[in-house]
Amino acid sequence: MTNKLKQEPQLNKHDVTGSVYKILNLYACLGGNRYKWDEVAKEKGIEIEVTAIEYDEELARMYKERFPNDKVIVTDAHQYLLENFKNFDFIWSSPPCPSHSRIRFGQANSERENYNPVFPDMKLYEEIIFLDNYFRGKYVVENVIPFYEPLIPAKKRGRHLYWTNFNLPTSLNERPQPKGFIESGSKPNEIFHEIDLSSYKGKQRKDKIACNLVDYEAGRTIFETVLGIEKKSNVNQVSIFDAIG
Repeated sequence: MTNKLKQEPQLNKHDVTGSVYKILNLYACLGGNRYKWDEVAKEKGIEIEVTAIEYDEELARMYKERFPNDKVIVTDAHQYLLENFKNFDFIWSSPPCPSHSRIRFGQANSERENYNPVFPDMKLYEEIIFLDNYFRGKYVVENVIPFYEPLIPAKKRGRHLYWTNFNLPTSLNERPQPKGFIESGSKPNEIFHEIDLSSYKGKQRKDKIACNLVDYEAGRTIFETVLGIEKKSNVNQVSIFDAIG
């Protein structure tokens, strides 16, 4: 696990014909989105190389334990993207969602203690605009459905919005969330995502970590789409740049 920010040599190819398909997983957390990527790569017959960026050292440690072959860097994901985007074939970004969340907005409006109004973090839209104009590979930016009208149109899938530069299936094959997944603490979501947060010693609430993970079946379906693997359940494709629906 590396704790620094550096620039890598630039790549020129962004298809799946090369010997290694290079992936950047930003704001990696525990890799809910990434969990089934090795299975997808094996099915496609390619080798993947994943670089995961996570600022929380404890989450980075646990991610590395979960995915020992990934390169894990503890640093600012937003800055790393700016300085290293050309080195990758596929980029997934899940910027922090609390400032956009309808739940937090409701808490602030109720004047609950410790929940003052905050500016929405515009890094979300900075990354969408940046990737759409500068990146030559395929990208996904994922976030919650916000309390305001999204500034850039996206596609709603389950509890999430996705911005991409490729067609997204109408269904991501997401599994039903466990009953009471928001109110009942972290354990139902730990079981759902096949994770164990008992060793986490960081400052974030475990229930929020577990609740915010992308369903690994959605991560699998999106990566299959990126690699051009067509499954019967994925054949209905629509443009990500359509209005939310």
